[in-house]
Amino acid sequence: MSDNKITVQRTIQASSADVFDVLSNPERHVQLDGSGFVISDEKTDRIQGTGDVFTMNMTGDHMGGDYQTENHVTGYSQNQLLAWQTAPAGQEPPGWQWVWELESEGSDSTRVRHTYDWSNVTDEALLKKVGFPLVTEAQLEESLDNLSQAVTGS
Repeated sequence: MSDNKITVQRTIQASSADVFDVLSNPERHVQLDGSGFVISDEKTDRIQGTGDVFTMNMTGDHMGGDYQTENHVTGYSQNQLLAWQTAPAGQEPPGWQWVWELESEGSDSTRVRHTYDWSNVTDEALLKKVGFPLVTEAQLEESLDNLSQAVTGS
């Protein structure tokens, strides 16, 4: 972990296409979330490319209870990369980003790196309010466990 980002990784016994299929479907994100903040997806379509925006229903004391986020896709390469910046609904992203990197290790094995990066957050008031990192390394590891289970069924 650096001062402003956390990266976790593991190998999942599934093809990168199967892993990407789950990650690119916002409806599945509640199943993957290790933080407990994601409640549901707000009827968004599958992520198709950079510039897409998907909306999630969330909950957390840091936001005073239930809220929505708009997630602006900043990185997309089918079966290799999916990244987005999160913002409270109706606002521009304040600088934190979620990155999923997939590296095929054969037809049925994928190295998955998951990064939570808040290095571009410059608003001092927001930094104090949110108390980065809001999501822990253990919660990111749990998201990888959940992803593995979602893809492989075990």
